[in-house]
Amino acid sequence: MSALTGTGRLVRLAVRRDRVRLVFWVLGTPLLTAALAASVAGLYAGERDRLTYATTAAASLVARAFNGPIAGPSMGAVVFAESYLTLAVLTALLSTFTVVRHTRQNEETGRAELLGASVLGRYAPLTAALLVTVAANLLTAALVALALVGADLPAGGSVATAAAIATVGVSFAAVAAVTAQLSGTSRGANALAAATVGVAFVLRAAGDVFGDASPDGLRVVSAWPAWLSPLGWATQVRPYGGERWWVLLLPAALLVAATVAAYLLTSRRDLGAGLLATRRGPARAPRGLLSPVGLAWRLQRAALLGWAVGVALLGFGLGLAADEVENMVGENAAAAEAISQLGGGANLVDAYLTAMIGIFALTIGAYVVQAVLRARAEESDGTLEVVLAAAVSRPRWLAGHLSTAVLGATGLLLLAGATTGLGYATVAGDPVGRVGELTGAALVRVPALLVLAGVVVLFFGLAPRAVASLSWATLIVFLLFGQLGAVLDLPQPVLDLSPYTHVPALPAAGFTALPLAVLTGVAVLLLAAGATGFRRRDVPS
Repeated sequence: MSALTGTGRLVRLAVRRDRVRLVFWVLGTPLLTAALAASVAGLYAGERDRLTYATTAAASLVARAFNGPIAGPSMGAVVFAESYLTLAVLTALLSTFTVVRHTRQNEETGRAELLGASVLGRYAPLTAALLVTVAANLLTAALVALALVGADLPAGGSVATAAAIATVGVSFAAVAAVTAQLSGTSRGANALAAATVGVAFVLRAAGDVFGDASPDGLRVVSAWPAWLSPLGWATQVRPYGGERWWVLLLPAALLVAATVAAYLLTSRRDLGAGLLATRRGPARAPRGLLSPVGLAWRLQRAALLGWAVGVALLGFGLGLAADEVENMVGENAAAAEAISQLGGGANLVDAYLTAMIGIFALTIGAYVVQAVLRARAEESDGTLEVVLAAAVSRPRWLAGHLSTAVLGATGLLLLAGATTGLGYATVAGDPVGRVGELTGAALVRVPALLVLAGVVVLFFGLAPRAVASLSWATLIVFLLFGQLGAVLDLPQPVLDLSPYTHVPALPAAGFTALPLAVLTGVAVLLLAAGATGFRRRDVPS
């Protein structure tokens, strides 16, 4: 028996377990790419509009930090600049989660020990996880290239864009292969991998901010920090701007090096253990852990802290960019109209700020889903049975996780509004007024998040086995209908399916209390139905 014995069977098992996730990944990413390309093509159809965009993007440090270096005024270069960050971060997270799920999580739940009782090589689980993840990235890349070619973009640049996005996924799959050996828990391995994504973003942003604009002011040459980041390597491929194919060798080299390192680390640790020593807890537990709310807070606080840091940094950056909106799209009627549709107002800056707060609300919806799904993880792992064996009722335990999710999401919304207002006030003045205005605008989004939490709890109570897939699918539907529906010209009855559609579009529009009251009532009904279903079904299901 070799160290890779059983790899093929584990690949088939991983595909069987992730068949739904892989379909969403492989098909959803190209569809998102096509939607982004169509949207950007509609906004910057004229050559003059693209020249203005390229000039502003090359001169703006904020645009460089978020979108990366612009490679010219062509349609393809603008599409890549506008869509790269979204696609890259999405691909990076999907890749890391997949690798950790089929390595560290299997060890944490005992599946790896059960599988290891058969004829299975030491390196087979890690190899199978990497093969599935790399194959998913390559298949997705092929479909992304077809989607871009279908949007009438040059074939060479489309293939380069797809390859660049795929290299991001491959690079962070390699990173996750190492973090899965370091941490003793899947949560810790994912946190380390996510932190690496954050560091890579900072390095890439620093390299682009300190880069040099070309003499014609239409392109940016990145500084050396961008070459230290996998996120930077993808931009250095320069799709639609004189492709540099040799850059693709860098993520391939990282994959090989990280795989060899992960193999060595695997052979030097015990099954189920991580190389980083698990810190022992205090001899006495704090009194807060005696309540379901305290326990839920203890389980969620690390994830909430990570979200808070990301929201604060992104909010401040988006607030700084608000002052440059008129320079970037002020003379572009289509772009201005699109931002006004997203923001629900005629004033361009207010519409932009409204749209950004709306995007924050949707993004924080992902935290709500993640936090509420923690309850399902506790049930699947068997820890719920231990808790319910004490004097804790099911509704009280569920309320602990739910209250932590809702209060955490509310805090993140307030932080998003405050930091966005502070960023805008830094360049426009009036810090107290701007912070207060945008904090209030963020707060009115809470009822929409309550509806989302109610939907997740409903699925948890009535369909626990499918709760994860149904919950994330619901969030995607809310995103398409609530935030992008107006731009996509969807009919109003379809737009009304999303709770975000009914939220007052502050600060661009006026405040209306009735929709918020209706959304809160719907959320209460959903939560009650989900809690009733949970109280009546078996645990574990």
